[in-house]
Amino acid sequence: MQTTAGRAWWPDRTIELNPKLRDCEAEELWRTLKHELAHLIAYERCGRRHIDPHGNEWQAACADLGIPGEKPFHTLPFKRRRMKRNHAYICPNCLCIIHRVRPIQRSVACYDCCRKFNRGSYHERFKLMKHKPLT
Repeated sequence: MQTTAGRAWWPDRTIELNPKLRDCEAEELWRTLKHELAHLIAYERCGRRHIDPHGNEWQAACADLGIPGEKPFHTLPFKRRRMKRNHAYICPNCLCIIHRVRPIQRSVACYDCCRKFNRGSYHERFKLMKHKPLT
């Protein structure tokens, strides 16, 4: 974990906390733990239904845990690591360029074009192609 304070894994029902929280106040550690626990409670209450990670269900669980009005993000001083995006791909249809840190290993299509022209399903004509910028 680089910048996130914690993660909740459902349906495994586990919570992972950033080791950098050891250097923070105990109150911040407990708030983060309750924040992540609220995710598990919200998912558990909703069962298999898809919910927004920081939606109404999560906010209700936060209130039940004593942290009403909890924000979906933290303000901890974790340094963000910047990674250079050396790989560029282009959609042959809309000519949208997508920059990535790692190369794409499988066939991937332009999400916007697939949604617009193919009801959200993959289609070969929207397959992203390696883009070499003009120099």
